[in-house]
Amino acid sequence: MLSYAAGIHAEINPLLDDASLSLGSIVVSSSQSGPLTSRSLSTSVDVLGEERIANQNVNYTWQLFDQLPGVMLTQFNMGNESGKISFRGFNGEGEINAVKLLIDGIPSNQNSGNMPYLELLTPLDIEAIEVVRGTNDPRYGLHNIAGNADILTKQGGNYNKARLSYGSFATRNVQFVSGIETDNFTQNYAVSYHDSHRYRDHSDIEKTTFSGKWFYAPTNGRAQIGFIARHGQADAEEAGYLSRSQARNDSEQSRPHNETDGGDRSMNQFSAHLDVDLSDNLFWSTKAYLNQLDEDRYVTFSEGGNHNERLTKEDHKGALSTLTWRPDVSWAHEFALMGGVSAEFQDNESRRFITEDRVRTSQTRDQQFDFDIYGSFIQAIYKPTAKLKLVPAYRVDTVRGSFDDRLIGSHRDINDYGNIHQPKLSAVYSFNEKYALYTNWGKTFQVASGAASYKKTVLSNDLDASINEGWEIGLKFTPTDWLNGRIAVWQQVASGEFKTRLGDANNDSENIGETERHGVDIQFNAQATEKLGLWIAAALQDSEIRKAGSNAPLTKGNEIDHVPHYLIDAGVDYQATPKLKLASWVSAQDDYYLRQDNNTRKFGQYVLVNASASYAVTPKVKLELELKNVFDRYYEYVWLNGTDTMHSPGDGRAVYGSVQFDF
Repeated sequence: MLSYAAGIHAEINPLLDDASLSLGSIVVSSSQSGPLTSRSLSTSVDVLGEERIANQNVNYTWQLFDQLPGVMLTQFNMGNESGKISFRGFNGEGEINAVKLLIDGIPSNQNSGNMPYLELLTPLDIEAIEVVRGTNDPRYGLHNIAGNADILTKQGGNYNKARLSYGSFATRNVQFVSGIETDNFTQNYAVSYHDSHRYRDHSDIEKTTFSGKWFYAPTNGRAQIGFIARHGQADAEEAGYLSRSQARNDSEQSRPHNETDGGDRSMNQFSAHLDVDLSDNLFWSTKAYLNQLDEDRYVTFSEGGNHNERLTKEDHKGALSTLTWRPDVSWAHEFALMGGVSAEFQDNESRRFITEDRVRTSQTRDQQFDFDIYGSFIQAIYKPTAKLKLVPAYRVDTVRGSFDDRLIGSHRDINDYGNIHQPKLSAVYSFNEKYALYTNWGKTFQVASGAASYKKTVLSNDLDASINEGWEIGLKFTPTDWLNGRIAVWQQVASGEFKTRLGDANNDSENIGETERHGVDIQFNAQATEKLGLWIAAALQDSEIRKAGSNAPLTKGNEIDHVPHYLIDAGVDYQATPKLKLASWVSAQDDYYLRQDNNTRKFGQYVLVNASASYAVTPKVKLELELKNVFDRYYEYVWLNGTDTMHSPGDGRAVYGSVQFDF
C-alpha cells in the first residue's frame, strides 16, 4: 500500500480532478490530509506499479522505465555508462540532462544531471516509479527542466521475498528483500547481486547493492523519524563502439583497441527523514542527505584514438524542508498552502589521463569545483467551486560556487546567475466524474554543468540561466469503469540552451541558442474483459532550433540531434487461469539526426517485442519466464565522432527464467 508519506495519495472526490494515470495496480490512501503531492499539479503524471517492476529482468535500473509513457531510453551499453532516460523532446546523450531524479524523495542526480544512483536500487524493492512531465512542478529546481522521476521503495510491512534468475549471456541475478514491522518501528532491507557476460564480447558486468531503512513513529502517530542507507558497487567491461559495417556483420564483437576498456563505480546514499503532523491541518516534512560517487573508467572511442582514464568523485550534501497548511475555510471548496526550502552543496572532482594499457602517460584534466544551489517555493491549491481547481506556484533558485583548474593553477568564480525566478500556474476543470480538462504553464531553468558554469576569466561577463517556458493542455477521461486515458498537447521553449561538450578536455559547454520542443501525448488503459487488459501510449514530438547560437549560425530551423519524432509503447496482459498470467509489450521509436547540423543520415529507429509468462505454483512460490526482443530485431545506439558514425548494437533475443519465494 502506498501512503502519502511515500509520495502518492488520492483524494476522495466524486469529480475527476487530476491528470495522473497508473499502469499496474496501485493501492493508495484516500485522505485529503498530508503534504501536497504531484497528483495536485494538474500535469501529466504517470505511475508504474510494483507488479510491472518486480518481475522485470534488467541489467540496469533505468531499463525499468521501458513501459512508462513518453520516456525515451538512450542505450549506450558501455559498461557502467549504460544508458539514460529522457522525455518531452530532450535526448539522453548526457549533453542536456533535463530530468530531476529522486529516490524516496531524495535528489539523486550527479553534477552533470546524469543518473548513476539509479543503480543503487533493485527491482524487488521498488514499490512504484512516478514520472512528472512538464514545467509546473515547483518542488524542485536544478535539473527539473522537463520534469522529474521519483522511485519509491518499500517502507514498512512484514515480508521476506527472494528472487533467483538465470538467463541468456550467463546472466545470474539474486535479490532478497525483507520487512520487519512492530508497533512503532519498521525495518526494511534489500540485497542484490547481478552478474552477466551480456550480449557482446568484453561486456561483462558484476554489481552488488545493499539498502537498509529504519523508521520510528511514536504511539500517537503524529510523527515519523527515519534513516536510509544505500551502497552500490559495480565492475563492468566496455565492448566499445563499432563502425556501421562492423556492427551489421558481427554485432557481438568487440575490437582489440577496446580490450582494456571498462571501470569501477562505488556509490553511497545516506538520508535522514522527519515528518511531523504539527496539528490536524499543519504538516512538516524534512529530509537531509549525502550522496557519494567514486568512479574510475577506462575508455577508447575509436580505433587509433587515445585511450583515456576518467576519474570522477562527487560528494553532494543537501536538505529539503516543506510545510503544508490545509485549513478549513468557508470561502472555498478546498484550500491548501505549501512552502519549502532546499539547499545542496556539491564538492566535485574530475580528472582525466591519457593511458596505454591502463598505464598513465599524461594528464589532460585536473578540476575541482564547488557547486551550491539554494531554492525556495510556494504553492497553493484553491477550489473556488466544486469543479474548478487552481494551483498557482512560484519558485526561486540561486547558485554559488568556485572552480579550480589544478592543471594550470587557475581559480574562477561561478557565473552570477542572480535569482532565477520560475512562476507557474495550473488549473483543472472537472466536467463530472468521467472527464476533466487541465492546463498548466510554467518556467524551469538550466545552468551549464562542469567547468562551463564558471567564468572563463575574472573579467568575463556573467552568463544568464537558460529559461525553459512550457505549457500543456490536456483531457483526462474515464468514460467507463474499464477504460481511462489522457490526451495532451504541450510545448517548451528554452531561451538559450546549454549543451555539454562531452569529449572536451576542459569540461566546457556550448550554447545551442533558442530551442522549441512540442508534441502530443496519447494514452489509453483498458480492461477489455475480466481477464484481458490492454494499454497504449504514443508520444509524438518535434524539436527545432529557433535561434541558433553564435558558434553554429546555420543550424537555425534544424532539428535537435537524437530526438525521435515518436515514441510508442503498447501492451497486453492476459490472466489465462487463476495461476497463469501472460503478457506481451512492444516498444517503438523513430529515427533521428546525429548532430544539430542535420547533415547526416538518420539512425535509431526500432520496433521491439517482449513477452512473459508467470505461474503461481503455490501462493508463496512463483515461476516466471521472460523473452526479450522476441523476433531478434537488430537495433542500435549511434553517435557521430568527427565524421565517423559510432555504433553500439543492442541485445539480441534473450530468455530469462526466475523463481520467486515469499516466506
